[in-house]
This record gives sequence, structure tokens and C-alpha cells, in this order.
Amino acid sequence: MKIYILFDFVDGPYGGGNQFLKALRYEFIRKDCLADNPENTNVVLFNSHHCLSEVIKLKKRYPGKIFFHRVDGPMVYRGENGEKIDKTIFSLNKFIADGTIFQSEWSRLESYKQGMLNNNYETVIHNAPDPDIFFPPSNGQKNPSGKIKLIATSWSDNPGKGFDIYHFLDKNLDFKMYEMTFVGRVDRQFKNIKMIPPVSSSNLAAHLRQHDIFVFASKLEACSNSLVEALNCGLPSVVMNTSSNPEILDEKGLTFDGKEDILAKIKMVADNLDYYNNKLNMPSIEEITENYCQFFEAIFSDIRNGVYRTKRLRFFEVMKLKTI
Repeated sequence: MKIYILFDFVDGPYGGGNQFLKALRYEFIRKDCLADNPENTNVVLFNSHHCLSEVIKLKKRYPGKIFFHRVDGPMVYRGENGEKIDKTIFSLNKFIADGTIFQSEWSRLESYKQGMLNNNYETVIHNAPDPDIFFPPSNGQKNPSGKIKLIATSWSDNPGKGFDIYHFLDKNLDFKMYEMTFVGRVDRQFKNIKMIPPVSSSNLAAHLRQHDIFVFASKLEACSNSLVEALNCGLPSVVMNTSSNPEILDEKGLTFDGKEDILAKIKMVADNLDYYNNKLNMPSIEEITENYCQFFEAIFSDIRNGVYRTKRLRFFEVMKLKTI
């Protein structure tokens, strides 16, 4: 089985989809199942609403190939044009995707609520980072004495990323007990929190390993790469109790509801670091990649047995997609 990933990759620090798909691509290369062009492949994996015209073109040219859709969103919660983007995602899923991969159960159920139709084949597979970059420290306890070190990250300065919480911490955190670092883009300057501009993945991972607790205040995430990366670097986390965050966190830290309880939740994790450190077993990119391949193979099996026939893109469907 050969797999072609239809996506415009970006080098350096960028969005979560870009970072995860790069890790997935490297693992497909390791397994010798990555195709460098769509002609030499059985599977086309496309992402969310990206590369719309190219997805349509490839589906028309290769109707017998199997198209898998890694879904993001719903985007309606993320502000301007979100409803339009969701319409594109839902239409691509209806007319082109033979199989759908959701990044979390939350994303799947919320997409249904917004009008997405069930597909013939669906699954939920979480994200995982590159293990050569994002791994825990080798020296055991990271901060045996001194202040507890907190860290937060975001490549976007969108208000939905939780800057109201970070500015609250900047004013109210006990900086005699804690120190805090923020890596990424900010909406405005902090007074007490140390700021570091966006860095490469390897530098980010090094920063994460130097800290004790990851603070994640983003409100709407299908499956946050930032959170997954921090957990894989050995950081128990305190996360906003919304969207997929509790699902991804599981028992590896605590959730908070807002300004009224975040300080208490940080202290609870800080007081029990050994307990939460022992909970930090995350699925590897090898396991995640194997889940992708097993899902692909399930459709291949049904095609071979005459149970399923790949979708054909009809003329009126092409016209509808082109007008989105």
C-alpha cells in the first residue's frame, strides 16, 4: 500500500496540522509506504479544507483511488468565515472522502451537530509528534528544588487561544513560588511571564523539557498539537475544560474552568508532580501511524471482497464544490 499526502507543507513553526502531518509523513517514509506523487499510490490522504482545487482535480482524474479525509474543526467556533469553511469540509467529506479520520471524539460529535453527515467509514485517531524531537528528559526529576516552572505555547495570537487566562496568571500567579514562560505569539506584552518568540520544533521541545507543568488555556481544539507535544516532553498539564482538551489530557494533569479555579489546579498538580509524571504514557507516532494504516486497509479489504466501491465524483458535485 502506497499513500500520498495532499498537503502544502511548511518548514519551521506553523499550525498543528502541518506539524502532525510532517511527523506522519516521516513515519510513512520509514515504513516505505509514502508515495511522492498521486499516480504511484493507492491512497490519497487530504486534510480538512486545504488544497480544495487539487483534491477535486485528483478525484476526477483517479476515481478508483481511495480518498481519506483528516477532518479539522468544526471551524464555526473559531470566528470569521468558520461556517463557510465548515461547509467546504462537510461537502468534501460527502462527495469525495471514502473514509473520514477525526482527531478526537469531541470533533466528531460537534461536526455532526453542525450538519456533517456520517461517512461509510469513520474513525477517531489522536495526533502524535515526532519522537526524535518531542521526548521526555532523561534526568528524571526536572526541578528538585527552587521554583516550579510553568510554560505555555501558541503560534497564534487569536483571543480564543486563552490570552485572558495567561494575562490573569501574569497578574495573579505567585511568582515567589512559580516562574512562567510563554513561547510563541502574544496579543500584548506580559509583565512577569517570560516571553520567547516562535522557535523551531527542536528548540521548542528543549524549552518544554526544562519546565515542570504545561498550562493550556486554548478553548476550542480538535486535538491540540501543542498539548500533545508538551505531554510527550514529560509535562503534566493544566488545561481548559473545553472541547477535546479533557479527552487528550485524560489523567495526565487537571482541567480548569476559568480564572476562578486555575490557580488552585496549578497548585494541586505542583504538589503532586510525581503522581502525574507517572501517568504520562502517550501513544507514539508509530502507534498512531499503524492506526491510520489499519483504517486504510479496512476499506481495501471491503473493496477486494466487493463490499465497497470508491466514490465517483459526478458533474453536479464538481460544480457544487467549485462554488464553495
